[in-house]
Amino acid sequence: MKNVEAWFSEHKIDEVECLVPDMAGVARGKILPATKFIQGGKTRGLRLPEEIFILTVTGRYVQEPETTDPASTDMILAPDVSTVKRVPWYEEPTAEVICDAEYPDGSPVDIAPRYVLKRVLELYRERGWRPIIAPELEFYLVKTNTDPDYPLEPPIGRSGRQEAGGQAYGIDAANEFDPIVEDIYDYCEVQDIDIDTLSHESGAAQLEINFNHGDPLALADQVFLFKRSVRQAALRHQVYATFMARPHEDEPGSSMHIHQSVVDAKTGRNLFATKAGKNNRLLLNHIGGLQRYMGAAMPFLAPNVNSYRRLVPYSDAPTNVHWAGDNRTVSLRVPSSEAANRRVENRVPGADSNPYLAIAASLACGYLGMVEALKPSAPVEGSAYRYAPTLPQHLADALSKLNHARAFKQVLGERFVKTYESVKLYEMEQYQRVISSWEREFLLLNV
Repeated sequence: MKNVEAWFSEHKIDEVECLVPDMAGVARGKILPATKFIQGGKTRGLRLPEEIFILTVTGRYVQEPETTDPASTDMILAPDVSTVKRVPWYEEPTAEVICDAEYPDGSPVDIAPRYVLKRVLELYRERGWRPIIAPELEFYLVKTNTDPDYPLEPPIGRSGRQEAGGQAYGIDAANEFDPIVEDIYDYCEVQDIDIDTLSHESGAAQLEINFNHGDPLALADQVFLFKRSVRQAALRHQVYATFMARPHEDEPGSSMHIHQSVVDAKTGRNLFATKAGKNNRLLLNHIGGLQRYMGAAMPFLAPNVNSYRRLVPYSDAPTNVHWAGDNRTVSLRVPSSEAANRRVENRVPGADSNPYLAIAASLACGYLGMVEALKPSAPVEGSAYRYAPTLPQHLADALSKLNHARAFKQVLGERFVKTYESVKLYEMEQYQRVISSWEREFLLLNV
């Protein structure tokens, strides 16, 4: 804490935001004066109720939770001082820090999403393996929308017009939103978020940012902070940024593709390729695990009822668990690369997923494949859309598959999975109570 205290003094920090990602990846926590943060860090006095992990995305708590006791369970926030950064969009000097959650006896809160990713990474470490990932994150910019009954619209760009349709990889189309993009890059630079390329995607005012490859926990932290930064940059220009999986009826959805590989923890050698540059057994086992356990992982890769609107044929999204080389219709793509960069790209996760849980679930699938020596199917030739969908097509189906995958649940932690399931089941109950405009349009006077 001494180094943090000196850093606060150097940057004249007045306030600190202590951030904890909940099940949906929403930033929860506390805002407090810098002096109180330093004092609380020294005395373990930063506390929150454990029940933040049974909050649904609507902000409501799960009723009658089985795995937590809201009346008695308090947890202590343990700031990860390596994540202390300045918040770039405030006028007053403010810092942010991502916190782990611990019980008073010092043991980790096993239902905290950040811990779940750490748990999976520890399993890799025990085998002498070190996973490397690189996320690709898509999002839409939309006009401000204060009435949820109305469909979303593209914002007005620098030309003074809305995009009439998608301009995939359009340079001028991306430049329409230069003021927002420049703020995004500035915010990321201040927070040491290591983003790489920007491109315009297939949807109207849909952008994609690629992250440089690195440590899964560090990248999850960066994606968590990045999503918040993009929203703030857009709001500065009276625009919304959304990471919904499918915000528009007639536009493609937004994904968070995860490129993943495994290297030898001692030598750093990529374990997915032979010296001759061929795909090796461990890569094939990793793919086999992704194929076997992808259905069970879906509540983490596609966590919301809206997520499944993205996963439909011919929509730039996968619908089954086939794999291939450079083929963008499959779930699992092995890009052409040198042996040192051999990897598999999981194209299933949506932009709406919690980065800690999506990365943990994807790596857990691959880990089980390597440990269980699972063999993948033959690689697909041509379009994978000609095959029947095998991924769950709605959240209830995905939760059922998760519930029956014992080995997968053990990797993530059974208490965590049970808690997560209760959150998602309660969200579905809330969603079922909503009467949509489609129902009013076609059923009101016709049935």
